Amino acid sequence: MRRSWLALTVLFLIPAHSPCAVKVASPNGKIELEVEAREFTAPFGERKCLAYSIRWEGKMLVRPSPIWLELDQAPSLGPGAQVVDWYVRAIDESSELPYGKNRILKDRCNELAVLLSEPGPEGRWFELRARVYDDAVAFRLHLPRQPELTKLAIREENTFVRLEEGIAYALQLRNFRTNYENNYTVARTRELSGEGLIGLPFLVNLSSGPWVCVTEAGLDDYAGMYLVPFAPEPGSFVSRLAPLPKEESLRARLETPHDLPWRVFLIADHPGRMIESDVILALNEPSRIENPCWTRPGKAAWPWWSRSTVAGRSFQGGMNTATMKYYIDFAADAGLEYLLIDAGWYGNHRDPKADITKTIPEVDMSEILRYARLRGVGVLLWLNWECVDRQMEEAFALYEKWGVKGVKVDYMDRDDQEMVNFYKRVVKCAAKHHLVVDFHGAFKPTGLSRTYPNLLTVEGVLGLEYSRWSDRCSPEHEVTIPYIRMLAGPMDFTPGAFHVATRESFNPRSVPPMAQGTRAHQLAMYVVYYSPLQMLVDHPASYWGQPGFEFLRAVPTTWDETRFIDGRVGDYIVLARRHGDDWYLGCMTDWEARDLTIPLNFLGQGRFMAQIYADGDEADKTPTQVKTELREVTPADRLSVHLAPGGGCAVRFIPTWSE
Repeated sequence: MRRSWLALTVLFLIPAHSPCAVKVASPNGKIELEVEAREFTAPFGERKCLAYSIRWEGKMLVRPSPIWLELDQAPSLGPGAQVVDWYVRAIDESSELPYGKNRILKDRCNELAVLLSEPGPEGRWFELRARVYDDAVAFRLHLPRQPELTKLAIREENTFVRLEEGIAYALQLRNFRTNYENNYTVARTRELSGEGLIGLPFLVNLSSGPWVCVTEAGLDDYAGMYLVPFAPEPGSFVSRLAPLPKEESLRARLETPHDLPWRVFLIADHPGRMIESDVILALNEPSRIENPCWTRPGKAAWPWWSRSTVAGRSFQGGMNTATMKYYIDFAADAGLEYLLIDAGWYGNHRDPKADITKTIPEVDMSEILRYARLRGVGVLLWLNWECVDRQMEEAFALYEKWGVKGVKVDYMDRDDQEMVNFYKRVVKCAAKHHLVVDFHGAFKPTGLSRTYPNLLTVEGVLGLEYSRWSDRCSPEHEVTIPYIRMLAGPMDFTPGAFHVATRESFNPRSVPPMAQGTRAHQLAMYVVYYSPLQMLVDHPASYWGQPGFEFLRAVPTTWDETRFIDGRVGDYIVLARRHGDDWYLGCMTDWEARDLTIPLNFLGQGRFMAQIYADGDEADKTPTQVKTELREVTPADRLSVHLAPGGGCAVRFIPTWSE
């Protein structure tokens, strides 16, 4: 293996040597990663260790930070390591995705591989592999198979992040049993306490100007990573991995060869630029589904939000056949692709021993599916993960036979190694049976949807459901998550509430539920929030004949191009996305009213008919009010938009003439 590794060095025409430090820059030269074996003293202990640092336009972003693995019944891997050899190569590849926020995935970077070895003839060796993009740095450890390293148990991964000082946006979590559903804390990096965990992505605006977002990609057969403040050095952080549920002193058991996940640093002069990035997908393997054309994105009717209440019908809405057929009619007439039948169709949703191959007496699944096929609507089924773990192959094979199109798997609330492997088993088995997947009660995405595009979306966010029992899903929260959580991947926030309220009139409740902010604010979410599977949460009677519903019927869920236009984290956002020849624009604000002037140069060339759905003149008092307007525009124009408190604006641009 050493000889084959050195052959790569020759291939890339870089002489073998043992430098003190190895540097590689991004293709545009703005970002530089340096890797070295470096002496560390207190507070890291007296040790020589593998370390990395990152610069942007010559400014230090991440100071030299050590990396080592604490092993069970074996010396730690990393301390004492020395650089033996290295190579650099350029990658410039493009591929077409079956769907995404950008149709073409561009993978352009400079890749570095560093061979490291412990002293002595019997010393273990390993590699650090890194990629430096124009907007990101990513690195991972590769553990080759060797006599001294065949099986290992990891007690902890110590990847330090010694950031320069700045303002942090932290998802603070109490423990590893988490669904990533919380609001973000804003504080100086040195003021974050060591209590609890910081979930990824972790966004920081450095005092020197640039923004850095720390997350991970390519999470496979390993534990999810968190950060905790490193108390001896305020403003610095160190990784913590979710423990194995039955061996809490361990984080992972591995067999070599094995690649650890990518540690990713998105870097930009404005956090909105990170929304455009596809680095997380690029760091994952291409699709393993030979022909993924059946992995159909779309929008779904969702009776759960409105408690299935069916006004004006001859039956009581609920978990029964008549209600599901009513929602199928709504989905078909509205042009929605799916109906999601949520918890309760097979029995007690909290019972891990429930049988997910049978239905309760009130639900005639064969009749529901027959009717759905007749109306051209796909059916998705909600499932408790523990039942899936027990009955996966049997149930998924049966669902395929029934004609079910996908599953929503819920309540995992973990990302230890066992759960990470469960996710992969689910998407693999679902792909075999042509089922799309939606994970709820879930950890953040790490790019698995590139390898298995039947994974349409992931929750892992404090979403609109919280409006049923709290005021935590506020407009401020809703204009924070696009800049942080959405950087990790698709986000099943479940928007679409048409029953909305002002800050003063909002009252969290289940029947009928309501959301904070304006209706135009909800419309804009379908452009701003990326999720190939989107819900329409409200009752059908809330939509028919209402201004703005025609926009929900038309707006797609996947995109050919994404452009950030303007915004500030936690204040407002303006985002444009293209689908085919049409462009869509979404604007959202917090509780502060705003007047925005938006340049339309993203449209390219030609003339467009703008279908505008904006806050009405009285939306600050009557938030359901939507003002619609048709206007012809060109790329040279600027669109003036008034956003009410908690307001928004959604626009569809349809070409009328092109040059």
